Amino acid sequence: MDTIQIAIAERVAEQHRHHGKALFFWVWGALLLMTAIEVYLTYQNMQPGKMLTILLGLSLVKAALIIGYFMHLKYEVSSMKWLTMCSVVACLILMTIFFFPDAFRILYLGVK
Repeated sequence: MDTIQIAIAERVAEQHRHHGKALFFWVWGALLLMTAIEVYLTYQNMQPGKMLTILLGLSLVKAALIIGYFMHLKYEVSSMKWLTMCSVVACLILMTIFFFPDAFRILYLGVK
């Protein structure tokens, strides 16, 4: 490895040493709470559009927490963050084009 890669690896290792398991337990607790909210919302009699919007927003926040903390993207170099976020945006665009129009058909089927 060259000196730049060694310096980056040492910086990342130092950042990992500064936080303990408590941070991961807080993130896990937040994920658990958001999951409980999602389960609670599914049993409520809400309009499908409103419920899907809330559930999608909570899922995006949960995904960001998982990617940032448990997959350690928060501690990566910025080029890796940009590459990952561009891939996520590309996936969301593809889902918007191909998946969401089919998923929104429930609004027009008259399901009660």
